[in-house]
Amino acid sequence: MSQSTILVADDDTAIRTVLNQALSRAGYNVRLTSNAATLWRWVAEGEGDLVVTDIVMPDENAFELLPRIKRVRPELPIIVMSAQNTFMTAIKASERGAYDYLPKPFDLKELIATIGRALSEPRSKVMADHDQQDEAIPLVGRSPAMQDIYRVLARLMQTDLTVTIFGESGTGKELVARALHDYGKRRKGPFVAVNMAAIPRELIESELFGHERGAFTGAQHRSAGRFEQAEGGTLFLDEIGDMPMDAQTRLLRVLQQGEYTTVGGRTPIRTDVRIVAATNKDLKNLIRQGLFREDLFFRLNVVPIRLPPLRERTDDIPDLVRHFLVQAEREGLPVKTMENDALDVLKRHRWPGNVRELENLIRRLTALYPQETITADLIRHELDPIGDVEESERPAEEESLSNSVARHMTNLFNEFGDALPPPGLYHRVLREIEVPLIGAALGATNGNQIRAAELLGLNRNTLRKKIRDLQILVVRGPR
Repeated sequence: MSQSTILVADDDTAIRTVLNQALSRAGYNVRLTSNAATLWRWVAEGEGDLVVTDIVMPDENAFELLPRIKRVRPELPIIVMSAQNTFMTAIKASERGAYDYLPKPFDLKELIATIGRALSEPRSKVMADHDQQDEAIPLVGRSPAMQDIYRVLARLMQTDLTVTIFGESGTGKELVARALHDYGKRRKGPFVAVNMAAIPRELIESELFGHERGAFTGAQHRSAGRFEQAEGGTLFLDEIGDMPMDAQTRLLRVLQQGEYTTVGGRTPIRTDVRIVAATNKDLKNLIRQGLFREDLFFRLNVVPIRLPPLRERTDDIPDLVRHFLVQAEREGLPVKTMENDALDVLKRHRWPGNVRELENLIRRLTALYPQETITADLIRHELDPIGDVEESERPAEEESLSNSVARHMTNLFNEFGDALPPPGLYHRVLREIEVPLIGAALGATNGNQIRAAELLGLNRNTLRKKIRDLQILVVRGPR
């Protein structure tokens, strides 16, 4: 069997040398060039079985070369490398027909494994037509964790696979969902976002599937649900862990059969939407507590994406700060710069509110302070009231339930800024506390409701009614 030939284009002599040695040891023939013109000539002459190229070349950008290569040799796999390492780099590489994208510096073993997969897979000769995209970058960061996310997103853009995004509050789950829509095959359709935690549980089914006139008291006319509004596009189900059991059952049926009925309706309606879900909760733990359907979890969790908290990607803070400063300037706020010592202070902060907390801090600094340069002392002054920047170095202390709830409510109101959360906050908060409390008691007593009622200090009938009303699944363990 003849050896495959790899065409390598990079103007960095050291990188060409390393790639030549590694690929030769892996059993490939290697041809090296430092410019796009030579690479194009080789490809046009039919040489090579795979291309590995940097994006920035001295004579031409590889993004301009890739479409020409795919027109003359659509089956030729192309792996692009880049030190730019932004979300748009990964997206453009995918849109222009690259098999994969590797951020520099890259792992040689990963590159060789990627080449092996590319050469072994059948290649389609049809090239997708992509519209020109807005150059605005929806996701910011060059850390290894974000690079992994960019690569996954780039591979998902031309699919309709269901995605579940896991991450703490403020990590940017809706931004990822919007990026999947705005740069994917459904970008010409609507993007509809629904926050499960913000809708009273008795209205969730009507909100999702719509209702017919007279379906319930107050239904004076037919109302389209979010599935109907998202037809042909993407439906983003945020805080999916807060969806009640009845709605979970109906959602599962939609995912299985591709159709639904409105509340009060009888005729099934076919649906064509891509589902992207998100949660800041541990769904597997909710399954163990009987609060989330396991079969729905597997339907939603086709492609899981975990967004790291900001404390795990502090190298991205300078990029995020620059992005938010530019954004503030565009919105008419004063132009600011930040000194390096101030960035160091930001990197040492724990960021319980994640990227949203950082964004709000930058807006506050640009709006309230006259100084053109943001100093470390100014950062410390702003962060001290909500927790000393060295807090991560203190020994951890047990937080009381009361303090935890107070902190959670403070963060919740901060997220809404000058606005207020949707009505029904009292009952939503009680439900969030009551459901895991009862679930934990049932788990500790192996589903024995008599012992759980005694543990909770409730009447047995009261506990049974709450289990029924809150739709808590009781799983009995071994006696």
